[in-house]
Amino acid sequence: MQFAYLSGFQLGLGLIVAIGAQNAFVLRQGLRGEHVFAVALFCALSDAILIALGVSGFAVASRALPWLGPVLLWGGVAFLAAYGARAAWQALRGGGALRASGDAGTALLPTLLAIAGMTWLNPHVWLDTVVFLGSISAQYPDRQTAFGLGAATASFAFFFALAYGARLLQPVFARPGAWRVLDMAIAVVMWSIAWSLAAG
Repeated sequence: MQFAYLSGFQLGLGLIVAIGAQNAFVLRQGLRGEHVFAVALFCALSDAILIALGVSGFAVASRALPWLGPVLLWGGVAFLAAYGARAAWQALRGGGALRASGDAGTALLPTLLAIAGMTWLNPHVWLDTVVFLGSISAQYPDRQTAFGLGAATASFAFFFALAYGARLLQPVFARPGAWRVLDMAIAVVMWSIAWSLAAG
């Protein structure tokens, strides 16, 4: 059970650290010091709900369709390989930097509506949590709950660390080179997970 939990944590963290609209928004809120707890909690709870849907839904589907597991497993390997290639391309291309905005503060409701759109209307979030993590959970029979808890824990740890650690990172992420290093690290993690899944 501990191995399934740690595997879920590692995979969940590897997927979530990729810089996208949601993470950039959380980082900006942390840099501004606006609604930091609410934004981090909303993102983490949303991920936990989606992961639970993926783990429980896939378990039911895999019993009815035994061929679904291998199909989604190899689909996941291909997705991770492509995800890693995209991150590596971004690292080689460079050119990005994130700075805190000087705009006036935004009220809580518009802030939560914005992050809700970036979370629940983002197909990549659904693909990562419901489809991909749900499919990988089938590799851990009778330990899917532990796998899902590991992935959900990774979401909570990441979003709160990102939101509250943002001010410490402000000088770093003002430089494009920092994004290159992060994207290359993401590529290596994605490729290593794809390799371990393919190797069985």
